[in-house]
Amino acid sequence: MVEPLPILEDVLGSYAVALTQLVYFVVSFLAVYVAGRLAVVPLASRFLDRRDLDSHAKRPLLKLVRFGVVFVGVSVAFGFAEYGNFLTALATIAAAATLAIGFAMQDVIANFVAGLFIYTDKPFRIGDWIEWDGGSYSGVVEDIGLRVTRVRTFDNELLTVPNSQLTDGVIKNPVEGDRLRLKVAFGIGYDDDVERATDLIVEAAQDHPEIMDEPAPSVRLTELGDSSVGLQARIWIDDPSRGDFVKTRGEFVTDVKARFDEAGVEFPYPTRTLEGGLELADAAELERAVDGD
Repeated sequence: MVEPLPILEDVLGSYAVALTQLVYFVVSFLAVYVAGRLAVVPLASRFLDRRDLDSHAKRPLLKLVRFGVVFVGVSVAFGFAEYGNFLTALATIAAAATLAIGFAMQDVIANFVAGLFIYTDKPFRIGDWIEWDGGSYSGVVEDIGLRVTRVRTFDNELLTVPNSQLTDGVIKNPVEGDRLRLKVAFGIGYDDDVERATDLIVEAAQDHPEIMDEPAPSVRLTELGDSSVGLQARIWIDDPSRGDFVKTRGEFVTDVKARFDEAGVEFPYPTRTLEGGLELADAAELERAVDGD
């Protein structure tokens, strides 16, 4: 039982105990809260900085730390004021609501946990180009939250993706060191000079201002098809998060097409030859039927 403060007992009488408990609660809560904000929160911030987290990732995690400070402060204050065991009361309430909340918020909780994994594992960062769901979706990451991640597609559409979808499957991050490698396929005829076509493709890449000189563009013979020889160009684009790689790719392909046309290199297309004939059965009966009409 809390002993009332003498000054309060003299003035308030029977209300002194309740007011004393309130004073203990407020003072102890403020002491824990101030200590937490001055010590725990800065320590958590420095720890997150060492983890090399972006500012967008630090904000929600620091909010959780601040909430923890408040929670601990209330728990300690309940103990000092002898209001009862706050944790026991909270556990009782939580146990009664666990089943309903669990069913109602299972997706939210799954996405929240997945968001924590994204922060710790760092499979991608803001500004990265990612692909997921087997390549069905792709775009540039604009924001990573604790529940959802926002991705801007190359058609300028904003996708709000639950974090669990990005942790349950395979994520492809084509950007390596702020560079993007593109593979572009070309087909030439069997009568065309492979080395000449290769030189034309490399020259087109070297002349494009958005295609990097280092790593140098390269061309490989990848296929001997039914009607064409397959060549694959590999080019690198710098800073693809801010550059329009689709535009660069289109300009590169257009330039290669113009150079092929000028040099007489053909883009072959498959041809099919149909052989056979038509045969009419019972032609005489058909003729009689027509005459009868």
